[in-house]
Amino acid sequence: MNKQIVQQIEKLLQYRFSDVAILKKALTHSSAASGKLDSNERLEFLGDSILGLVICQALFERFPTYLEGDLTKIKSKLVSRKTCSLLANQLGIDDLLNIGPGMEKSRSLKGSVSAATLEALISAVYIDGGFEQAKDFILRIFGPMIEQSDADQHQENFKSLLQQYAQQHLNRSVAYEILDEKGPDHNKCFESAVVIDHKRYPSAWGMTKKDAQQNAAYNALVELDVIKQKKDET
Repeated sequence: MNKQIVQQIEKLLQYRFSDVAILKKALTHSSAASGKLDSNERLEFLGDSILGLVICQALFERFPTYLEGDLTKIKSKLVSRKTCSLLANQLGIDDLLNIGPGMEKSRSLKGSVSAATLEALISAVYIDGGFEQAKDFILRIFGPMIEQSDADQHQENFKSLLQQYAQQHLNRSVAYEILDEKGPDHNKCFESAVVIDHKRYPSAWGMTKKDAQQNAAYNALVELDVIKQKKDET
């Protein structure tokens, strides 16, 4: 791994490694390693637990009135393979992964493999810089999703709520723009944004266009202060 590639990765992660060897191992898939111990599988194992701990602490502090079941619902979604894969693809981690012949076209590359690589990188930051550095790295990546999290989110149709609010209070219709997409045709992720009366609200990513639009609708509702009003009512 040459210096230029290392600098590229460190820029993406916003972290500078003291031990480049641990970074190299974190980005080495078993298909490209001389043996299992030379791959990122052990780092993935540790990174999974570190990720869970940091997310649990963040949710515990952010939602002081939520019961265990509510917190578990949010945590399960945040640390899922689907979410980790989405965030890894956004960072472009899969493009830097050292994989063996035949893996380039694998459907798992943008899915479980990229998710596992993100966990391995979390572990590498932890080993290289300590828990606080790993925590900062995780919260920087997962922060927007934590901000959007709500135990009842899966029950809400944010697009419908936004449409109703826009018609009743703004006398305007709601439009959605697809700003970007990443990944192969069989496993894309999408970036969408809400546009109301020529104003574009903060964008959001999703594994499908529908998910991206729902997340973008949530962002618009937050900026319009609708989410806070609904919580105050309850």
